[in-house]
Amino acid sequence: MYTTSDLKRGLVIDLDGAPHLVEMVQTSSPTARGASTIYKVKLRNLKTKQRVDRSFRGGETFPVPDVEYRSIDFLYEDPTALHFMDNVSFEQFAIPRGELEWECKFLVEGIQGLRVVLYNDEPIGLELPNTITLEIVETLPAVKGGAASGRTKAATVSTGHVIQVPEHIDSNTLVVIDTRTGDYVGRA
Repeated sequence: MYTTSDLKRGLVIDLDGAPHLVEMVQTSSPTARGASTIYKVKLRNLKTKQRVDRSFRGGETFPVPDVEYRSIDFLYEDPTALHFMDNVSFEQFAIPRGELEWECKFLVEGIQGLRVVLYNDEPIGLELPNTITLEIVETLPAVKGGAASGRTKAATVSTGHVIQVPEHIDSNTLVVIDTRTGDYVGRA
């Protein structure tokens, strides 16, 4: 069992029968004698991806969820689902496309550092690496002297995701993208 003093960013707790990821914890000390500390916590439901704001009193306990992370490989996609393979057991499984709308923007063959989140041995989500390298397939022509201006332009990467890149970047250039925000980080 976890207690409120164990709550920290990245911890997964079982709340209302579903796994929740702790995204932020703010502690309020009591002003009166005998009052307990209040923990204001921002959580994300790993099943529904919804954000939840909750407050807990000091000393409350939470069950440890049956959550496991496994290294996987992305195999292929079809119109309804994305298919993966477990790197340890070599079992193949599919996750419906609707559950992975954000992750679809960054999935390419050979992606390294991909992990599946299992809850009670059922896949409920993916954990992407923090950054990924993709190729720009479509953008306006590079502007000479654009590196000094700081202006940006839209560019479409090989997965179809559109990002803002500096004006001096051209098509067929490999770029690094932050998978948490979807933003351009730099050239590869």
